[in-house]
Amino acid sequence: MVYNLPKLPVREENSNKGTFGKILNVSGSEYMTGAACLSSVAALRTGAGYVELASHENALKAAACLSPEIVLAPTDKIPEIIKSSTVLLIGCGLSTTANAVRIFTDTLELAGKIPTVIDADGLNILSQNEIKLPENVILTPHPKEASRLLHCSLDDVLRNMEECAEKISKKYNCITVLKSHKTLTASQYGTVYRNNTGNSALAKAGSGDVLAGIIAGLLAQHMNTFDAAVLGVYLHGLAGDLAKNDLTAYGVLASDTIRYIPYAIKKYLMQDN
Repeated sequence: MVYNLPKLPVREENSNKGTFGKILNVSGSEYMTGAACLSSVAALRTGAGYVELASHENALKAAACLSPEIVLAPTDKIPEIIKSSTVLLIGCGLSTTANAVRIFTDTLELAGKIPTVIDADGLNILSQNEIKLPENVILTPHPKEASRLLHCSLDDVLRNMEECAEKISKKYNCITVLKSHKTLTASQYGTVYRNNTGNSALAKAGSGDVLAGIIAGLLAQHMNTFDAAVLGVYLHGLAGDLAKNDLTAYGVLASDTIRYIPYAIKKYLMQDN
């Protein structure tokens, strides 16, 4: 099946921050603060109107220092915040403590039909617990996380990437973004897209957090889940390619990739025209 890359969401001139969506980002923990910042800023760089980070005090302090554009809240405010949120991003650096599991399960119960991106520790929690997922969910595992979700070996995943992506989508009734050097996006209905952007510069800590933020940013602008996942993967890889051209594959950090998101979007818009 031929799948053409989707167009970027239209940016209406008669607009405000609410026009482009509000993301509730439930990420970060006491000793993992960077993921919360990276995913939040990536979403904003992709065009989301508003990101509210609900996290541990340490992550909130780090976010306040690194990016004044992120709105900050303690996790006990999640039930209130989610009522006005249009997208949920959850799991980046969340940890797998008993408290993190409680936050994860409680938040998903409140999510309803809000488009949701689950990454990193959210995937690890999901693999270890019987949790009913809401509708409109995107899971973003790397191969090891995929093996946990499917309760199989890492070698099984690496030998059968497309098949495993499809299995995850069917098992959890979701969109699956199975990350690798040629990332696969699979729907629960059998559609699979193999990405062709990206390079080894993206094989760095924090890269997955940036990707999760990009996808959430596109969802906030009212893209459907499959299109947002596919285009998010493509733009993330393209940002990595542009960063590599300037900084080499050795020197690119996840935070550098965020800086190149606008250039990736600009190039994509030019290609689209």
